[in-house]
Amino acid sequence: MKIRSFAAVAAIAALALTGCSGTADNASSESDGKTLTYWASNQGTSLDNDKEVLTPQLKKFEEETGIKVNLEVIGWNDLQTRIQTAVTSGQAPDVLNIGNTWAASLQSTGAFMPFDSAALDAIGGKDKFVKTAMDTGGIPGEDPTSVPLYGLAYGLYYNKAMFKDAGLTPPTTWEDMVAAAKKLTTGDKHGFALAAGSYTENSHFAFINAAQNDAEFFDAEGKPTFTEDGVVDGIARYLDLMQTDKVVDPANAQYDNATQAVNDFANGKVGMMLTQSNANSSISSQGMKGDEFGVVAFPSPSGATEVATMVAGINMSIFKNTKNKDGALEFVKFMTSETTQAELDKPFAALPVLAGVTPSFTDDAELAKTFADIYENKSKPLPLVAAEDQFESTVGKAMNQMFATIASGGTVSKDDIKAALTTAQQAVEAAS
Repeated sequence: MKIRSFAAVAAIAALALTGCSGTADNASSESDGKTLTYWASNQGTSLDNDKEVLTPQLKKFEEETGIKVNLEVIGWNDLQTRIQTAVTSGQAPDVLNIGNTWAASLQSTGAFMPFDSAALDAIGGKDKFVKTAMDTGGIPGEDPTSVPLYGLAYGLYYNKAMFKDAGLTPPTTWEDMVAAAKKLTTGDKHGFALAAGSYTENSHFAFINAAQNDAEFFDAEGKPTFTEDGVVDGIARYLDLMQTDKVVDPANAQYDNATQAVNDFANGKVGMMLTQSNANSSISSQGMKGDEFGVVAFPSPSGATEVATMVAGINMSIFKNTKNKDGALEFVKFMTSETTQAELDKPFAALPVLAGVTPSFTDDAELAKTFADIYENKSKPLPLVAAEDQFESTVGKAMNQMFATIASGGTVSKDDIKAALTTAQQAVEAAS
């Protein structure tokens, strides 16, 4: 059964207002078998930087196959809307990148080509991918409609000098982490920085903290279970970093993206932060050297399940209405080959999605090993349901408001959390 996505419904409304303008001009419904249109997500420092990195690879693909790839790099603020408009209009690229957390939501539209056994064989086989990465490909029990391209994972970054001066060692449990953060919180410095005003970051950590409690946001039938105790307790634990433990500056409630927390960390204003593995270039751009920080897995409470990250990253999909299916599959095979991946992982600071491959995004062997372990062994995919996008929006924005309440001097109780999650769940149920 196809489940309606709130975002897709919104896209249809937007399409009616815009008269389908914009997307058709960029789409490739006119493929002659020798060209492909590829929408790439922004992975580098800018859209132009992505083009610089990708263009040599696309030229190599053309030399090998005779197929020209028309590239468009799309920023994250626009990508989901562009995809949804392409779905509803039928004017679409041949191949595109998606945030892997969108896979099930997009699969439910029926607009994407399933990677059945023949298609998987054509790109080199399912087993070439890291299992946790491949698990993000779509709705469980169905042929996936996306395959992994770039891997990402969250890590707990810590300032080595601040830890050494305070006589601290890298934390291995939640309790150790909070104790360390309290010791580092003094004067105008804080133990922790959070992107507490980012609904996407907040939804990710709602999920991770709930997963540490063995709690789920959706049941086996895809129905939301936002208000179960393990979810509420996990969110309360995360909010308490600002509310009760007071190791996060209340001003972080206005941090609507991870960059602001990264800047505070790199400039020595905080001792720890939670961010994804592609933050290294941003840290170094602020003048902090690689040997001045370390990374460990985001710790669980003592005795809890070890889940340190959601399986973050980028997948590739093929629109079902492509006129060059064989060429599209050849391109996906090329982009997910070990040779191409080796060329792209370092500039895009990506973790390997191919099994048995050593990370190349950093020259620090210890850091590479840490993130590979987190990604492969301490990760869990976000809910593989069509309403995942609604979960991120409703729960994340509810948490934005909770952090804002705390930052302004108010308190957020577990009853308050449950009430907010009840409202979020009702919104998801109404849209399904």
